[in-house]
Amino acid sequence: MPSAFVFAMLLTIATGILAWIWVGTSPMQIVESWYMGFFDLLGFAMQIVLIIITGFSIALSPIVSRGIDALAPRIKTPTQVYVVVVFIGMLLSLISFGWIVITAVLARELSLRVNGIHYPFLIACVYFSFNSWVMGLSSSIPLLLNSENNFLIEAELLSSVIPTSTTIQSSLNFAMCILMVVGGPVLMFILRPKTAKSRTLKDLHTTDGISHNTTIEEEAISLKLPFKTWSDKMNNSVILQLVIVLMGGSYVLYHFATRGMDFNFNIMIFIFIIIGLLLHRTPVRYAISMQRSSSNISGILFQYPFYAGIMGIMLYTGLGDRIGDLMASLATVNSYPLYAYVTGAIVNFAIPSAGGEFAVIGPSLIGALRNLGEGLSPMEMNQMIARASMSVAYGESLSNMLQPFYLLIIMPIMGSGVKLQARDIMGYLLIPFLVLFAIQSLFVIYWPI
Repeated sequence: MPSAFVFAMLLTIATGILAWIWVGTSPMQIVESWYMGFFDLLGFAMQIVLIIITGFSIALSPIVSRGIDALAPRIKTPTQVYVVVVFIGMLLSLISFGWIVITAVLARELSLRVNGIHYPFLIACVYFSFNSWVMGLSSSIPLLLNSENNFLIEAELLSSVIPTSTTIQSSLNFAMCILMVVGGPVLMFILRPKTAKSRTLKDLHTTDGISHNTTIEEEAISLKLPFKTWSDKMNNSVILQLVIVLMGGSYVLYHFATRGMDFNFNIMIFIFIIIGLLLHRTPVRYAISMQRSSSNISGILFQYPFYAGIMGIMLYTGLGDRIGDLMASLATVNSYPLYAYVTGAIVNFAIPSAGGEFAVIGPSLIGALRNLGEGLSPMEMNQMIARASMSVAYGESLSNMLQPFYLLIIMPIMGSGVKLQARDIMGYLLIPFLVLFAIQSLFVIYWPI
């Protein structure tokens, strides 16, 4: 596998060629569509950056370090590390997409404390544990379907919202959660490397990474002037930071009291910021932690626009609609979940965002289901739509095991100062993809909703 950036460039060219041959779009229209989409993910990219650095900042706090120090002696072997990281990562990702950052920090710290860990495989374990997010509280497709006046209702493809009781809280999704949370660690246990020769973090570490020999507290003290000043008092003011924490904490409580368990990127970033402020206690310590957390995010900053450009080609040339229409023409009442699952997996290579992907293929998918389910009751129709929509989500998530896009979230933490590329990690995920593809295909077809 080439580097993640080369992978994005190859996908750009492949998507453009497909739009030219299949849709008949002119080369200049393809380039224009590419440019139109190029900056569509800037807001999303900024959210990802903030999720990473605010989460990493929390991990750099003294209390988290002490917690990992307390956990590490209980985990004595590399095998235990792999299993624990996958299990905890699956649970964290069920709560929020962004909590993969916490899993990455935990994995890196354990690799420093337990000898003999195969570091590329450990990174693969962290990336693998990210799979459960589409089944959890931050899954974008079911949250979209349950949103008032969403674009599908406005287009009259849906008559009302589809409650999460038929998506996230369904029997099918519960079975998928069990499969991933229980079966995932078992699968990675079976596939674990028998030796870590020349592949431990110590072996792979280079002098290119930023090494901090001083603690955040020590650096904060070193920044003080040799005489007393009001500026130093404010920089190191616990009270000033506590006021901001109280303001932020009050809004977090208000948010969940008025909106229920509404997890999204913005509230997760906000929570991470408030927790980070609380744990680091003073403005100068928090600023230092954020500076250290931001040292390795260049991959996200320049690669997200390229994936946005691919999405632009899919969206503005009509290629996405054509793929959705093809799926609709092939599907039957019995096979539509499998077609939705496979379509979600394929389109994810060009649009690696569940919400963005569903915005492109969702209308064609639901239009086809309405034709297939003609004569069914509204409840039965909603169940068909829920099953197909969740199938798209499962396929979208699993195919990440074959492409390195979301590895960009993990590598700023686990890859800092380490000589590793995507090709050193992605190979460990091929067999998990094949195994889960077979099992999940049966689940989406036969398991009751």
